Amino acid sequence: MRNTELFERAQITTPGGVNSPVRAFRSVGGTPRFITRAEGPYFWDAEQKRYIDYIGSWGPAIVGHAHPDVVKAVQAAAALGLSFGAPTEGEILMAEEICKLVPSIEQVRLVSSGTEATMSALRLARGATGRDKIIKFEGCYHGHADALLVKAGSGLLTLGNPSSSGVPADFTKHTLVLDYNNTQQLEDTFKAMGDQIACVIVEPVAGNMNLIKATPEFLQTMRRLCTEHGAVLIFDEVMCGFRVALGGAQSLYNIKPDLTALGKVIGGGLPVAAFGGRADLMAHMAPLGGVYQAGTLSGNPVAVAAGLTTLKLIQSAGFYDNLTAQTAKLAQGLTAIAQQANMDFCADSIGGMFGLYFSKEVPTSYTAVMQSNKEQFNRLFHLMLDGGVYLAPSAFEAGFVSAQHDDAIINATLEVARHAFAQLN
Repeated sequence: MRNTELFERAQITTPGGVNSPVRAFRSVGGTPRFITRAEGPYFWDAEQKRYIDYIGSWGPAIVGHAHPDVVKAVQAAAALGLSFGAPTEGEILMAEEICKLVPSIEQVRLVSSGTEATMSALRLARGATGRDKIIKFEGCYHGHADALLVKAGSGLLTLGNPSSSGVPADFTKHTLVLDYNNTQQLEDTFKAMGDQIACVIVEPVAGNMNLIKATPEFLQTMRRLCTEHGAVLIFDEVMCGFRVALGGAQSLYNIKPDLTALGKVIGGGLPVAAFGGRADLMAHMAPLGGVYQAGTLSGNPVAVAAGLTTLKLIQSAGFYDNLTAQTAKLAQGLTAIAQQANMDFCADSIGGMFGLYFSKEVPTSYTAVMQSNKEQFNRLFHLMLDGGVYLAPSAFEAGFVSAQHDDAIINATLEVARHAFAQLN
């Protein structure tokens, strides 16, 4: 009962017993697993039960947990000092690597979290355009900055709460929320107030209302309208950047945003995020321009070492071909098992991300994903957990596969799934 004991103890000193809401298992019920160690595709809880891990620290563990090269880089960096509050060569190397891999990024600034990255990108867009209004899409989660907690996804969906208390209406009055993949709404909104819109921010592959892919037409229309009306197009690739392809989702869709927010994979499991884009836009950032942003731990040398090593590893030959194939194998295998069990279920994948839906068709919007059978997912989650497979503890979160999820791991997962789906009927 070690997990239960730890959870009870945690709730005394930490709200809900966790430091990020989805970890509390409130959506699926039951007791959270307290993790003690991880290696490759596995992690172990406080009772020493091993799980095949499909959250991968919510994306960063793309090369697998505790990769020897990443651990070695972290150890070497830590031995030289943990933080300096002054520039390091590692920051330059990280910036150069990001700019090389993501052609739309001409200059980049490192920060410590995805929320920082998106919040700063929004401030930059407003500062550069002199406009106030921003467009986001229902179900997309861009961090917990006040202006973005309007019909957000991720943990807010998990808790059944589409926004957050503590956010004054004045902070969100300039935030316009449209339907994901609704091209006509975009056209109508820009026609009505295009000269007031500072930016559009979007997850080109959404992962915080489960996995939802943007249609090419949706993103192409967005790019065209932003160009025509002088608005800034921001791709939030904190989750999908380097997860779905080496150049991010923008390389798959062949669309060039003005600014991009990155995170997760670029930290290799440590707190690193970034925002960057056109050099003329980035020139508005202090100390060059009037848009202020700062961070004591930005470009932390230990975190940068982990991220830079991870970025090198994912450039190995065939890395993304293999990652995409293994993720598709998982999604297709689960779908086939569910069909044999006569369940209304489907799965989808892109790169190293996947989504599971208790619905007849893969959803393309927030409204559609909210109509899936959440209770059936909760039952599946616990059956898989009992069988040693750890899925995201929410029907509204994407899953992640690492380079260490080989055929044996995928087959073991599908075997657990066969028993689980048999018990769902």
